[in-house]
Amino acid sequence: MKHYLLSVVQPAGGRPPAPDELAGIMRNVEAFNQELRDAGAWVFAGGLHGPETATVLRPDHGDVLITDGPYAEGKEYLGGLCLIRAADLDEALEWGRKAALATTLPIEVRPFTDAH
Repeated sequence: MKHYLLSVVQPAGGRPPAPDELAGIMRNVEAFNQELRDAGAWVFAGGLHGPETATVLRPDHGDVLITDGPYAEGKEYLGGLCLIRAADLDEALEWGRKAALATTLPIEVRPFTDAH
């Protein structure tokens, strides 16, 4: 089994869903996570606070500079992630499809390198 990262792509500046819509999305996400667990594919999943809560650490001539905010401004940001086990890319893409339907957001699927 290989590991894949399913990244939830959150649009920047968008309005969050209404509370009742968000509650439905969260039920769908939890059902998706349970399906991953039942299949033995679930490793870890979680949502992230917005990029305004980020702290960036950059190496600078033997020191490290610390700044508030995201590394780069963008129209999208990482809103959450799910680490899964899958036999191959096709299986990972099927999980990504289910994640997109559950979250109502774009999902990026990326394999981890084989190096350990």
